[in-house]
Amino acid sequence: MATLIRTLADHSDDVNYCAFSSSCLATCSLDKTVRVYSLNNFTELPYSPLKGHTYAVHCCCFSPSGHILASCSTDGTTVVWDTRDGRMLAVLEQPSSSPVRVCRFSPNSTHLVSGAADGSVVLWNMRSLKLYRSGNVKDGSLVACAFSPNGNFFVTGSSCGDLTIWDDKMRCLYNEKAHDLGVTCCDISSQPVSDAEHEFTYFQMASCGQDYQIKLWLILFADFVGVELKYKCTLSGHSAPVLACAFSYDGQMLASGSVDKCVIIYETSTGNILHTLSQHTRYVTTCGFAPHSPLLATGSMDKTVNIWQLDLKQPCAGNMVENESKLAVKDWSEDDVSAWLCAQDLADFVELFKMNNIDGKELLNLTKEGLTNELKIESLGLRSKVLQKIEELRMKMISASVDIPDEFLCPITRELMKDPVIAAEHRVGTSGSS
Repeated sequence: MATLIRTLADHSDDVNYCAFSSSCLATCSLDKTVRVYSLNNFTELPYSPLKGHTYAVHCCCFSPSGHILASCSTDGTTVVWDTRDGRMLAVLEQPSSSPVRVCRFSPNSTHLVSGAADGSVVLWNMRSLKLYRSGNVKDGSLVACAFSPNGNFFVTGSSCGDLTIWDDKMRCLYNEKAHDLGVTCCDISSQPVSDAEHEFTYFQMASCGQDYQIKLWLILFADFVGVELKYKCTLSGHSAPVLACAFSYDGQMLASGSVDKCVIIYETSTGNILHTLSQHTRYVTTCGFAPHSPLLATGSMDKTVNIWQLDLKQPCAGNMVENESKLAVKDWSEDDVSAWLCAQDLADFVELFKMNNIDGKELLNLTKEGLTNELKIESLGLRSKVLQKIEELRMKMISASVDIPDEFLCPITRELMKDPVIAAEHRVGTSGSS
């Protein structure tokens, strides 16, 4: 079940893009503005709308911490904003001054990609806010971009139909003709896909285009084989060009928006259609899932953004047990830690942990002193709760890696007991026995 819970109608022209952080939703429009809403009640933040562009704003995106927002425009610039107070931090001018169609942060926030109508791709250093590398696609305008979860590579899509894979030094690694009439959007799932037969880990990517199609791909990136892009399948359902696609946080759902005015939500493992949403009255230009709550935002040329509540368990809570068994805690990414926090009812700490780059290894090494002095968690009760959950995680790791004698496990929960006591055995005598 997908329930429409709010319609935002603050833009005065077509909505071009929407993006979530853990606490906010940003939208941008042909009306030259970017609007930022709180996820608590979907009211605009005091500094919204952001007015820094002189022409239409095509795309916006949050940094992984959510503290920085980037927006790009026909005016040839990508503007960097501080989401805490709405300050403009920098105006990054595309070297060619060509209209900028898409922008994306790397997973570690060290770089920002901007892609333009003339096919130019720029990788910006976010520490210095200076140009780091630049390149060009072979043909067409650059209209789509997505980073791999580990940040080792990113993919761009062009209006001539090509998908191009680049490494983090802006070296072109691979090029594939994907959509005959042009790519419109692409996204890479944050959850890797394992290939048990070959013991490889793939990244799952979706692309969509003017050919009415959504294609799923598997990307293998390894030193010994280079880059491999494998076509997986085509998802059908739309009756017109598909303008947007986005994975849910756990990678199990894919949403798409189309010129046919519909939004379709697919189950990625089967390709089955879960929901078809048809509330928009004009082309659906954008869609995106919230990272740690069951929300979907869809934007349209009807000037509105619809917020949908999905009647599912939150990805972070519903799949956390499964994910824990697949990936060692020490190998967790910052997003995995965020999902774990949500599952432990500690969602309020997601932004703090992301800001301090707490991954699985850092999580296991957290101490009472670290929570107090480094993370500045002042409440003794909250510190104790976090430490208790981390200790439970450590105990699970020990249980999973060691063959523990049965008498050390709780007979009910089968968890490792901290101070097991073996009671003396008493036998009840029967008649005639001593």
